[in-house]
Amino acid sequence: MRKPGLPLLVTTALTTLFSCTHPAHYDTIIRNATIYDGSGHAPFKGDIALQDDTIALIGDLRDATATQELDAKGKAVSPGFIDMQSQSMETLLQDGRSLGAITQGVTLEIFGEGESEGPLNDTMKDIAQRNQGDIKYKVEWTSLRDYLLYLQKKGVSTNVASFVGAATLRENLLGYANRAPDSDEMKKMEDLTRKAMEEGALGIGSALIYAPGFYAQTPELIRLCKIAAPYGGVYISHIRSEGNHLLQAADELIRIAHDAHIPAVFYHLKAAGKNNWGKMDSLIAKIDSARKTGLDISACMYTYTAGATGFDASMPPAVQEGGLDKWIERLKDPAQRKNIIRQMKTPTDAWENLYLGAGPEHIICTGFKQDSLKYLTGKTLADIARLRHSSPEETIIDLVIEDHSRVEVIYFLMSEENVEKEIRLPYMTFGSDAASMAPEGVFLKSSTHPRAYGNFARLLGHYVRDEKLIPLEEAIHKLTGMPAALLHLKKRGLLAVGNYADIVLFDPATIRDNATYDHPHQLATGVSDVFVNGKQVLKDGSHTDATPGRAVFHTQ
Repeated sequence: MRKPGLPLLVTTALTTLFSCTHPAHYDTIIRNATIYDGSGHAPFKGDIALQDDTIALIGDLRDATATQELDAKGKAVSPGFIDMQSQSMETLLQDGRSLGAITQGVTLEIFGEGESEGPLNDTMKDIAQRNQGDIKYKVEWTSLRDYLLYLQKKGVSTNVASFVGAATLRENLLGYANRAPDSDEMKKMEDLTRKAMEEGALGIGSALIYAPGFYAQTPELIRLCKIAAPYGGVYISHIRSEGNHLLQAADELIRIAHDAHIPAVFYHLKAAGKNNWGKMDSLIAKIDSARKTGLDISACMYTYTAGATGFDASMPPAVQEGGLDKWIERLKDPAQRKNIIRQMKTPTDAWENLYLGAGPEHIICTGFKQDSLKYLTGKTLADIARLRHSSPEETIIDLVIEDHSRVEVIYFLMSEENVEKEIRLPYMTFGSDAASMAPEGVFLKSSTHPRAYGNFARLLGHYVRDEKLIPLEEAIHKLTGMPAALLHLKKRGLLAVGNYADIVLFDPATIRDNATYDHPHQLATGVSDVFVNGKQVLKDGSHTDATPGRAVFHTQ
């Protein structure tokens, strides 16, 4: 019989405990736990037994023993957190520990914003090899599935999964051409999509402010999503504009969801640029209206008022046709350079101009490939322009040419009021939009956005504990059960008997982000222990060097 006041999930677990003959000894028992099971229900007290990679029992385990026992008194125990938008594709090849994520309680990283690590053709592999920065690696895979399994074999501490990138599918057939695919090319893109979905991709990811994703028109995206939808796929998108054309770009995502019959998620929902901050209420109303018609529309976000990307988001995408080398050729041409600067300085709805949205005083350079430019790391665009006795626009162009890269930068674009408003939305999940790193070695050659080390700890510490924006059980649900259900992930996201043992122990009173814009390479604190697939990856706040992470596919 279900006990009054207990969620069904817990009742089922307790029934299993008391009605079955169970082994007296387990691999691990977590005792005296305040359990937030990921469902959004109020916490309850109990013990959790782990056997192999699985949650074996939940309840009163006072008579059971284990090889390892943890006392969780005073701590919250929850499912591992899901980073809905990780950018750790390269950093995990360098360091599989994923220290920046693990110390925040992240146990699953989701890739695939616009571009993905497969499928790749030989040309794409060559470009990926040539354009590498501080992290060097061989591209030894072709399909997206093979990449994820490559990580698993190499050894990673977090689980990994991915969308297939709409831009990657396009690049296989069209390269960086600014045109629509012909009928044969479109069919081949659909075939690549079908194969990726059959191999376990989570759906289609797009990033429509960047080349070559920008070149795709709505019908092309709908056709790809129609292939993904029957497999249980989801469409997740950095929409075509988060600024001047925000509401129209939201309409495009909603249309794709409607026409392709596919759930759709706004990547890092925001209203970017001070002139657009007032659009947030209209955006929320638009999403609410779509949801009321039955469309499955949701969002993820990071918990900061600045974003991070490159100087490609400060120039018109048409200039970037043909890829990096062609882009730089155009920047070197005096006539084209003059026209590009004019476009950079002119407000427009035709493309997303983050340079104008932030302004040179509010843009920080964080990553250069060339050692000769690394001394500029951490300086604002305005500072660098003054050092060079140049205009900000000329400085951006010169830096891209000299570094032979897009240059990594931070743009301050959002309002704190809107960040808080977004956190409260009932359909909001969370993604770092950053790579998981360690404050050591090659990672210290560049700066980064503090969200790489603090996005999830900042939610639970600053916004939940200090600002009390939402209850802790709701925040945990948004980090665990909600994204797992959205992505149709089996046996993850909830603390339930039979689920994989991805588990986090943290102190709600002390969890905090320590990374800042000036000093971003600082680990979060307050998470003491993390288990991934039943193996302890973080113990008393220290990494164990265990790498039990697995490739996760929606077909599993």
